[in-house]
Amino acid sequence: MTAPVFLADSLAEAAVGARLTLEGPEGRHAVSVRRLRVGEPVVLTDGAGTGAFGAVAAVEGKDRLLVEVAEVRHEAPPRPRITVVQALPKGDRGELAVETMTETGVDAIVPWAAARCVTQWKGERGLKALGKWRATAREAGKQSRRLIFPEVADAMTTRQVARLLAESDFAAVLHEEGSEPLATAPLPAEGSVVLVVGPEGGVSPEELAAFAEAGAGPYRLGPTVLRTSTAGTAAAALLLGRTGRWA
Repeated sequence: MTAPVFLADSLAEAAVGARLTLEGPEGRHAVSVRRLRVGEPVVLTDGAGTGAFGAVAAVEGKDRLLVEVAEVRHEAPPRPRITVVQALPKGDRGELAVETMTETGVDAIVPWAAARCVTQWKGERGLKALGKWRATAREAGKQSRRLIFPEVADAMTTRQVARLLAESDFAAVLHEEGSEPLATAPLPAEGSVVLVVGPEGGVSPEELAAFAEAGAGPYRLGPTVLRTSTAGTAAAALLLGRTGRWA
């Protein structure tokens, strides 16, 4: 089994032979929950592409351990960059979508307040929900052994999403009535790919028109209709395979 990953505040001092300290909530999880012991392998990452690979050198109390570094890796951002614009689902399905998209390999996730969303993020409730999405991405990034965690952006309006689509190198709206299959869409080797996943009630005609004007046409994913919480993960897996990122 691969070594567990923990998020470090900073890896500025990471070098072969150095001893790094993991403490606070991450240290508590490593010591008291995972019960790591001296000699066990561990990885510390900053979530931005740097990973310090080593072994536990000492355990202190219930929330602090020292890691002796054996190797430092720097991972470049993968290309093309894949962003999923996710309409706000009901209940905890948003967190499920974020979790599985992170594990799959999505680079950025944009919450979208679509017209037909039952859930609306407003005030403190919206900030709390966004915080849950970001915490979910962080935990899923560690679980899936990523060195680069996905960015979870602030919630966007339809107009803001349209601007994001216009700036991308390939943009698509997943739609069950799309005339073109995503499986055969022409994809860039570099740059950015942006996918839009609508709410359970579907993308409205006005939203489709705005996105089409921004250069994002409707594409079908397959013969079945997926829920909004699973469509982004399935589409991302397809694109990761087609672009060679899963090679």
